[in-house]
Amino acid sequence: MSSNTTSDPVFRGEPRADALAGRAAGIALLVVLFASFMDLLDATIVTVAAPAIAAELHASQAQVQWMLAGYVLALGSGLIIGGRIGDDHGRRRMFLASLAVFAVASAACALATGPSMLIGTRVLQGLAGGLMVPQVFGIIRSSFHPAELAKAFGAYGAVQGLAAVAGPLMGGFLVDADLFGLGWRTIFWVNVPIAALALVLGSRVLPESRRRHRAAPDVAGAALLTSSVVLVLLPLVQGHDWGWPWWGFALLAAGVAALCAFLAYEGRVTRRGGQPVLDPALLRVRSFGAGLTASLFFFGAIGAFFLTLSIYLQTGTGRTAWETGLVILPYAIGSILTSGLGVALAARAGRALLVTGSLALAASQALLWFAVRDGQSPGYWTLAAALFVGGLGLGLAAPILVNVILAGIPDQDAGAAGGVLSTVTQIGGAAGVAALGTLFFTALDDHAAPLQGFGDAFAAVLPVGIVLYLLAAALMLLLPRTAAT
Repeated sequence: MSSNTTSDPVFRGEPRADALAGRAAGIALLVVLFASFMDLLDATIVTVAAPAIAAELHASQAQVQWMLAGYVLALGSGLIIGGRIGDDHGRRRMFLASLAVFAVASAACALATGPSMLIGTRVLQGLAGGLMVPQVFGIIRSSFHPAELAKAFGAYGAVQGLAAVAGPLMGGFLVDADLFGLGWRTIFWVNVPIAALALVLGSRVLPESRRRHRAAPDVAGAALLTSSVVLVLLPLVQGHDWGWPWWGFALLAAGVAALCAFLAYEGRVTRRGGQPVLDPALLRVRSFGAGLTASLFFFGAIGAFFLTLSIYLQTGTGRTAWETGLVILPYAIGSILTSGLGVALAARAGRALLVTGSLALAASQALLWFAVRDGQSPGYWTLAAALFVGGLGLGLAAPILVNVILAGIPDQDAGAAGGVLSTVTQIGGAAGVAALGTLFFTALDDHAAPLQGFGDAFAAVLPVGIVLYLLAAALMLLLPRTAAT
């Protein structure tokens, strides 16, 4: 077990004399990448398993949405304060503790006896992941020589892109394989041995690091932001089941008001010399404001896509979970093919790659719309071709989006801006599940022919995704030309 403790000189750009090297550096990177992969994977792996989970646990449409949105929202909430806690109390300590809670929450998800229990344990799992992810950034930056940081963060970006599309594929395999008769529960059990191995290795090789001077966490700001997001998402997800009552719209208005109160409060914290969750001055940087909005649209479109696609393929066309995963496989292949290219060219053409990637994703959804409109049931290769184009776009854009946005931020604000950006990314995913998922289920319920209705409901969602990707591409034109190095 390492007793090495540092006081974050690398965060001020100073060379590290005690950075990890050789085999220890490789193992440390693998540990944090495995943990990140699990965390990101669990945001998508439930999508393919959702029909099986809903059938066994008798979950409503809204409860299925909360299984995804609750995880992603809790993940974003953890990101708000996770970095600050790790900076003050030790990144290694916080990483290992969060990883342990993530493993326990995964086991609890696997043991869930009803939809409410699964939603609750998913929220715990997401919160643990949100507290863990900021430590990954801190550990990488405090454990590697500056010359090796670009490669380490490049590997992290590639893992992000891979996890986004590996979830549906793995979910389909595990559900249909029905290992030990556990069915969908294996998608959660598989986390436990991986987390246990990462805990053992991490306790041996990860160095401890923390900030010299502690700052009081902005608990009130974090609570205001989380409350505002919950107030907005709650009526979006539950409104259909509630029958769209007037008080649902009142909750939505209260969420917007709480968000305004959050921004005003953060301004007061900044003026008093505190450490806010979000410094409002960052929003006055044009490229950062545009980047936040672009991320919200980009990941909002992705958030609900795999859920609605999975339900359409399984319930609408009669495919199994594994067959659904195979349909999605070309998306993963496309992403893998271009993610390395995107990382390699980001320092020269980052903005162009982001715009190209977003337009490719919009084209992919347009191809899918033409394939499924008017109740058509497309074959494998028609779906595969459209999804492959989307994967190419995701690989170009997702791994480098953060670095391009942060290129317009001064070095001293990069850490705070990165935390805000990561949080907005997760909020975008949750909002996408809430809004587009509700649109899908509403269109489905309004259709007289149930089976054809799945195709029409999926076709109703796709144009919204196209618009979101096009808006993201337009906003990306305001970003810096190249990525931060």
